[in-house]
Amino acid sequence: MSHPDIRPATAADIPDVLRLVHDLAVYEKEPDAVEATEEDFAVALFPTKGEPTAFCHVAEAGEGKDRHVVGIALWFLTFSTWTGKNGMHLEDLFVEPRHRGSGLGKALLTELAAECRERGFRRLEWAVLRWNAPSIAFYESIGATPQTEWETYRLDGSGLDL
Repeated sequence: MSHPDIRPATAADIPDVLRLVHDLAVYEKEPDAVEATEEDFAVALFPTKGEPTAFCHVAEAGEGKDRHVVGIALWFLTFSTWTGKNGMHLEDLFVEPRHRGSGLGKALLTELAAECRERGFRRLEWAVLRWNAPSIAFYESIGATPQTEWETYRLDGSGLDL
C-alpha cells in the first residue's frame, strides 16, 4: 500500500527537486558542487522525446495549501548480468532536517522497494558517505547491508578523455 505522503514527481516538482539537491550538497559538505539545472532535470525525468533516464519520488508534508515537497528519492535503472534483471540505483535520498524522524525517509524507501517488486527488479542499491553515521544507522535499522567487498571507482571530467 502506498504511503499517502509519497508520490512520483511531476514536472511541476522540478524546482523543489533541485532545491533539495542543493540542500543535500550542503549536508554532504559540497555546497558549490551542484551544476544541474531545472532544464537538466526536465530532460532526464520528463523528456519530450524518448524515455526518462532518471526517476524521482517526492515526499510531501503539510495540509492543503501548506502542503509542500520536503523529501526526494532520485533513482535510475541498473542491470545485473548475473540475474538478468533490472534493479534500481538510488542516487539521492534526502529529507529536510525538520522532517527527519517523521517516517518519510523510510516511506520513500518502502515505495521504491514496492516498485522494485512490482517491476520484477531484484535489487535496490545506493551508496552512502562513510562519515554519514546517521544515514548508515538508519539504513541498517531497516535491514540494509553494506556491500563492503566492492570498491567504487569513477572517471569524470578530463578523466573521460581516455
